[in-house]
Amino acid sequence: MTVSLRFKAPGVKATSLLTVAWLLLQSLVPLAPVLAQSKAGDSLSYGQLLEKVDQGLVQKVDLDQARGLALVRLTSDKSDQPPHQVVLFAGDRNSDLIRRLRSNRVDVEIRDSTSHSALVWFATNALLGLILVLGLLMLLRRSAAGAGSAMNFGRSKARFQMEAKTGVVFDDVAGIEEAKEELQEVVAFLKNPEKFTAIGARIPRGVLLIGQPGTGKTLLAKAIAGEAGVPFFSISGSEFVEMFVGVGASRVRDLFRKAKESAPCIVFIDEIDAVGRQRGAGIGGGNDEREQTLNQLLTEMDGFEGNSGVIVIAATNRVDVLDAALLRPGRFDRQVVVDLPTYKGRLSILEVHARNKKIAPEVSLEAIARRTPGFSGAALANLLNESAILTARRRKEAVTMEEVEDAIDRITIGLSLTPLLDSSRKRMTAYHEIGHALLATLLKHADELNKVTIIPRSGGVEGFTQFLPQEDMIDSGLYTRNWILDRITVALGGLAAEAEVFGEDETSTGATNDIQQVTNLARQMVTLYGMSELGPMALESIDNQVFLGRNLMPRNEVSEDMAHRIDLKVREIALSCLSQARLVLRQNRPLMDHLVDLLIERETMEGEDFRQIVKQYVDIPEKTAPAPVSLPSL
Repeated sequence: MTVSLRFKAPGVKATSLLTVAWLLLQSLVPLAPVLAQSKAGDSLSYGQLLEKVDQGLVQKVDLDQARGLALVRLTSDKSDQPPHQVVLFAGDRNSDLIRRLRSNRVDVEIRDSTSHSALVWFATNALLGLILVLGLLMLLRRSAAGAGSAMNFGRSKARFQMEAKTGVVFDDVAGIEEAKEELQEVVAFLKNPEKFTAIGARIPRGVLLIGQPGTGKTLLAKAIAGEAGVPFFSISGSEFVEMFVGVGASRVRDLFRKAKESAPCIVFIDEIDAVGRQRGAGIGGGNDEREQTLNQLLTEMDGFEGNSGVIVIAATNRVDVLDAALLRPGRFDRQVVVDLPTYKGRLSILEVHARNKKIAPEVSLEAIARRTPGFSGAALANLLNESAILTARRRKEAVTMEEVEDAIDRITIGLSLTPLLDSSRKRMTAYHEIGHALLATLLKHADELNKVTIIPRSGGVEGFTQFLPQEDMIDSGLYTRNWILDRITVALGGLAAEAEVFGEDETSTGATNDIQQVTNLARQMVTLYGMSELGPMALESIDNQVFLGRNLMPRNEVSEDMAHRIDLKVREIALSCLSQARLVLRQNRPLMDHLVDLLIERETMEGEDFRQIVKQYVDIPEKTAPAPVSLPSL
């Protein structure tokens, strides 16, 4: 019989369990002789024993006077048969039995188990007492741990490494060379501060890493710690803030106290916007706990007491929401922008993540880098990982370009589904996509076509046309008026093709996303970029963050007459581009019908194959970057 005890929490329940266990084991002690008796053989009466003795059928008798039993072994018993039991009488009558046994020359053995029973009783009670003491010790330990956790509530939860064994150095960070150059000075200061202090330079107190998600901000912080080899504290901004006012400020004090004891060191705060938002902003005012935490952080970084030797590195992708006092020099002396990688940066990142993957020799990392403008470092790492997963699923030995292309489509568009079977629906989808692809090929300033397909994707996408954005525009963020107009025209190509082939009454809702894109681009041309007859004026603001207290009450930035003129100009741009799209497709209707038939047959056409077919019918304009225009001196 096994008794298991489980101590859930200190209190009455655990004590009751111990009490029940004690009583249960105590009740089992008297049953030990009975359990032992159950293993003996058949019982005999006292009279039957005397008869067997007189008949000479008894071979041996063991007398246990303490228990009042006699274990009898007859001459006819087998060697493996248990002895017979006989209950003895109390008093002196057992002496007559002993004399009769000896007179008949029966082997007699007399036992006294009193001392043995006392030993068993003592051992059992000692074991129970030991179990009870251990249970009480466990309860006390739990209660002490609970009290300790309450006392440690205000302590910092930062992870600390005496020697920053992050496993990451600057060689492992690729694609963001400008940011690495700025941060190498921080490493040099930590390694050799005398070189800078000799000429009066002071250690920077804070470095703020700014960039979109996935660009490598946290990886840069790990590389700084790995290169410098100094103590490294890492914590997230959300770990400071609790529901109780004052806890976050206490954790900030505790973090900087530990950091000053280990100076020079690095304190890395990830997602600092969780605690560093503007104070007193937002609907209903600020948050007392978060603002007290921020106040304490501001004081620790640059208050009455300096934090010499402690460099705070913070990362955020929402610098626009941070408090102005946090961004000033003396707290964050440097703001390092970690941009999306350029072509060379993407190639370097792909080379780093391709080290531990089996890549086929025909795979060109240069081609992948050109195919992925706008991808962050994390997105490129995920791209190669998805390619490796597809390779393993298809039971191939190495990653090929087919898996890479499929992984890019899966990340950007969605998972491919079963091809369409309905001929009319499939043909309408083909005309829609060919409208986009043909206009992108024939318009001079449009992006180059990469792929057109009518294989549906998850999320309700029945087909898509993929382009290769111009590298210089993506890197600089500067777009020309001709490029925007051609992009609007290409976006309306699907709707224009449906209207030309099936009639305006039979156009589908497949152009919903295209129309939204057209409306946004046309409105930005008029209100933000000054690319209309209304003049170079910013007629709208893009800063509409109500949760920060900005523009809490909506207000009109232009008059009603100007708003009406803006709407008319946006409509004029959209209709003009739609007319141009329909005209180009109408002039090339035989070519469009031929391309639709090929697309229905193949279901997917690559950009180069598409251009070779178009060249057989019309001349394709050369895609060139806009030439610089010389302006007269003022």
